[in-house]
Amino acid sequence: MPRRLLLVLGDQLSVDKGALAGADPERDVIVMAEVREEATYVRHNRHKIAFLFAAMRHFRDELRELGYEVIYFDLGAGLESIEEAVRRALGQCGAQEVRCCEPGEYRLLDAIRGWELPVACEIIEDDRFLVGHDAFAAWADGRKSLRMEYFYREVRRDYALLLASGGEPAGGRWNFDAENRSGWRGKATLPERVTPTRSAITREVLQLVEDAFPDHPGDLARFSYATTRAAAREELQFFLDHCLQDFGRYQDALAEESPWLFHSVISMYINVGLLDPLAVCNSVEERYRAGHCDIAAAEGFIRQVAGWREYVRGIYWLHMPGYEQLNALAAQRPLPDWFWTGDTDMRCLSRALQQTLELGYAHHIQRLMVIGNFCLLAGLDVQEVCDWYLAVYVDAFEWVELPNTLGMALHADNGVMASKPYAASGKYIQRQGNHCKDCRYTPSKTTGEKACPFNSLYWRFIHRHAQRWEKNPRMALALRNWRRKSHDEQAAILGWADSVCD
Repeated sequence: MPRRLLLVLGDQLSVDKGALAGADPERDVIVMAEVREEATYVRHNRHKIAFLFAAMRHFRDELRELGYEVIYFDLGAGLESIEEAVRRALGQCGAQEVRCCEPGEYRLLDAIRGWELPVACEIIEDDRFLVGHDAFAAWADGRKSLRMEYFYREVRRDYALLLASGGEPAGGRWNFDAENRSGWRGKATLPERVTPTRSAITREVLQLVEDAFPDHPGDLARFSYATTRAAAREELQFFLDHCLQDFGRYQDALAEESPWLFHSVISMYINVGLLDPLAVCNSVEERYRAGHCDIAAAEGFIRQVAGWREYVRGIYWLHMPGYEQLNALAAQRPLPDWFWTGDTDMRCLSRALQQTLELGYAHHIQRLMVIGNFCLLAGLDVQEVCDWYLAVYVDAFEWVELPNTLGMALHADNGVMASKPYAASGKYIQRQGNHCKDCRYTPSKTTGEKACPFNSLYWRFIHRHAQRWEKNPRMALALRNWRRKSHDEQAAILGWADSVCD
């Protein structure tokens, strides 16, 4: 059998899947590389870079313990690209073919397709997901709208997740979202999270990243992510034992007290292959079956992993290339510089931005309904916003980031993902948490020095796209409420919104 070189990317750390599916230590050589180009094509958070580099180095050692020869290039090797890593590895091992798993970003897939290597390069589909490209395309074929809810039900059926007898949904409903919208009022006791022990490898990487990427965001003194498979499983276990029972109730909540609340904080481990998505869902279902959490918590979590995660990945590959160029609402205002500092008087936005920049983490409501909502209402440039989201979050890879940002947060895909924009005034944010009490602005005021900027921006957004909302039944009420306002009140609101943006 000819010797093969297997390329393993930093978000493909699964022993028996991807390029490593069916691998043979007697035949195959593995190449991995820390490449500056991949760390800097956007201004990636240092937490993200450190997490990936440390997880890669631990995975390298895991593979060597399994008997594989691993050619590993660290950042000090000075490689300019992944292609250069593959070429150098071929020169060292003499392999007669290269095998790689498709990356999670079209940009890199397109680059790999253009490589001119001295041997053949096989690109295989990523099998670390529950739904393949052909299956998603078959589901989407002929549908007027691609709504996640209906896709999610099919995934539940296909994998027998949270089903009762006869294939009906457990609890009698497919969706318990209505039970999972409690705001935060500080009445529940938050679990005390323990930072995973930093191995010698992780400590070395943290220092490397601190020195090599001084201009990137991220306070590495607060690095708290697992970097091994075993530690990632411990993080999952912590969630199951201490957070799952309250996860659903407070999954949409915003809190001054904690960035984590009852969230799992394991998306990054699933996205890089340290945890398996189906196994994670099965673990949550087992807890529900054993009576350790209610159906709303279990269903809410499984919907995020088996439903939403698979759905956005399907949307990404179905519509790429070209999806990243969409800008249905013609949003072009430059991203404010304070998105890189969090220096704004809007308390909810400042807290979400600072937490994001310092930790590389924010939960879905902070991303969608605080940061994303502001970007939508202010009409910020779609490409700049998408690049920012891709850069700042530890779990962000373009297959998951782009549809969530461009499609959900910015409604720039003209409704491919969502039948209405996720636009909200300051009153929504006030309902969801306790940021407003410490803010200089008042969510009940729309104009004037104390007015919450979200309010006037919301009405300006409705006004600017009124013709579009006339054709959207889900936006009809908001549009009617705007048109009921007097001409003078409308003019005052629009003028104040313009001053907010200036």
